[in-house]
Amino acid sequence: MIFQATAQNASVPGGPTFNDFLRFSCSELNIQRIDPLVTPGMVPSPHLHQFVGGNALSPTMDPSKDISDEATCTTCTFTEDLSNYWTAVLFFRHRNGSYHRVPLMANLGLEKQRGGMTVYYTAPYDKKTKVTAFKKGFRMLIGDPGYRSPSPKADEFKSIAFRCFTEPWGPAPPASEIGGSWDTRKFPDKPCPYGLRVNNFFPTCWDGINVDSPDHKSHVAYPANGTFETEGACPSTHPVRLPQILYETIWNTSAFSDLSMWPTDGSQPFVFSTNDTTGYSWHGDYMFGWKGDSLQRAMDRYCGVDCPVLKTQSVEKANECAKSPIVQEPVDGWLESLPGQ
Repeated sequence: MIFQATAQNASVPGGPTFNDFLRFSCSELNIQRIDPLVTPGMVPSPHLHQFVGGNALSPTMDPSKDISDEATCTTCTFTEDLSNYWTAVLFFRHRNGSYHRVPLMANLGLEKQRGGMTVYYTAPYDKKTKVTAFKKGFRMLIGDPGYRSPSPKADEFKSIAFRCFTEPWGPAPPASEIGGSWDTRKFPDKPCPYGLRVNNFFPTCWDGINVDSPDHKSHVAYPANGTFETEGACPSTHPVRLPQILYETIWNTSAFSDLSMWPTDGSQPFVFSTNDTTGYSWHGDYMFGWKGDSLQRAMDRYCGVDCPVLKTQSVEKANECAKSPIVQEPVDGWLESLPGQ
């Protein structure tokens, strides 16, 4: 499975363009050790996350409450999106044993955002097949912080990809497929002086009943055959077609390319906040929080980066939305150990 969504270019012959998906920046809301999906109420949670989206974020988030009613601002440029999105955090481990958080960098065309990530919502490229927007209280998880080897679920494993930029946004051809020959499924074993991108695609089929499940995964599924962008059919157990969500995080690894800082045995020095040096523990959490029917309207219009049916705010305004961490601990500078580890 190779996903045809793209990140750096507006078009590729025969492929999707920026007019084929809702693509927008969500700046950093905060970085802290909470996890309202997997370990609700646990303060601090076992490992560090970076959060974006609405400021209703808290250690416990009642699924019966509408996030869009609770939040007063969002770090995303579409103001009706008060959802919360989060991932693990990337660190660099110096050969002397100390750790330094790797900052996030803005994506191409979204240069003014403050950290955070790029979020995509995609309706089928045929501009005919309909999708059903997520319902109030909907939440899901991709990946697992405990993995140190490939996910046993083939679709989940193939939905996560790393790209090492050894030149500005390359050398992969513009709009090259995610998960293709330019990518790896784990940490690359070479310096990435222009950044390290991590993508993850969420499942696109829903059971139509449950907005969550005990493992935060069983209520959703990947297409039974084909892929989302080729209008692959959903399994009979999960017949409702959802928008395809993609998280794109780009870590500014430029300050960590000096091999004199790398391990003497030649191993790669990056580690996720889960204390994972393989990259397999990468995971993404999602809590739906769009206002009213705004996302459905956007998907019905097959919106691209410009979506006149949605309200927007400038990146500068989105950057103003933030929320002070509840967990107060050092996460920046050189640290003796990873937070919580």
